[in-house]
Amino acid sequence: MFDSNLHIKIVTRIILTFFLAALIFPQYISAQDREVVAEKGDGIYRLLTRYELPYSENLEPFIELNKAKLGKDNSLIVGRKYKLPTESNGTKKATPVKSSGKTVRYKIFGKKYENVEIASSELKGATYYLMAGHGGPDPGAVGKYNGKQVTEDEYAYDITLRLARNLIEKSATVYMITRDKNDGIRDESLLKIDHDEVCYPNLKIPLNQTKRLRQRTDAVNKLYSKNKKGFHRMIAMHVDSRPRGENIDVFFYHDKRSKTGEKAAKIIQSTFQDKYNEHQSGRGYNGSVSTRGLYVVRNTYPVAVYIELGNINHHRDIQRFIIADNRQALANWLTQGLITDFKTNK
Repeated sequence: MFDSNLHIKIVTRIILTFFLAALIFPQYISAQDREVVAEKGDGIYRLLTRYELPYSENLEPFIELNKAKLGKDNSLIVGRKYKLPTESNGTKKATPVKSSGKTVRYKIFGKKYENVEIASSELKGATYYLMAGHGGPDPGAVGKYNGKQVTEDEYAYDITLRLARNLIEKSATVYMITRDKNDGIRDESLLKIDHDEVCYPNLKIPLNQTKRLRQRTDAVNKLYSKNKKGFHRMIAMHVDSRPRGENIDVFFYHDKRSKTGEKAAKIIQSTFQDKYNEHQSGRGYNGSVSTRGLYVVRNTYPVAVYIELGNINHHRDIQRFIIADNRQALANWLTQGLITDFKTNK
């Protein structure tokens, strides 16, 4: 004989079980469903920041979760679903830092990135003079990607802007020596080529190389002379032009007379070595530190480090520049190296 009361009790128990499970494990359930679709122009950086996930802390978990779905050089494929890192599948939270709660507007970063939150005081007291190579009438090294021109000045400038923003977030004083009033930080792959860059504060850049180098060196030295106290660094950012078959790593140069410059360059180079070991284990890293008789390194008053970011004529190196996430990663790694440099020289 069928016991209707027993049936009701079983059904009630099942419903109660599911209800309690929903209460106890809501994060687990949502974690399994936390997938998003890559849109046109998306890279890992843009996708993570859209969902308010810190890039540097979540890049590795994201790649691990989605490695079977990623394209070449960890690129995203439009229309494909990707899992976002969560606490249950390996997200890393940023190390808590005391935020000033202050947001400052810098138009030079462009509308999307112009509001900068001062997130920590890690670099308070540090001053940086950032010099992106070439600009104005001189595009610097020129390469090609998919039949389109890519120029040194545009990519060096974008990475330098990203570095500047990172440093400001950590309370540093930053001067952009090469400046473009309308480019801002750009997330496109192929950056539009223009010739309207100026030298700080708003000087027309001459075509003559010697005059150009003297102009930006003078700009740095005038700024430095106003406040010599404290911690100062001049960072020059370039992209090399070598034979097409030469795939190179990031290289660092300093003035042979400067032991502090050598130390700073080695600290940043060591940071890159660690990052390559972490993200591309087994690949190896050959980026070195050496002296080089470069005009801006020899003649600027602050301790100077000159950086070659890669070979614009090598297809694989170009991937380092045309993918916005890679440009941001370069800026992030440089930032970490500069923080270590600051902390060990205060």
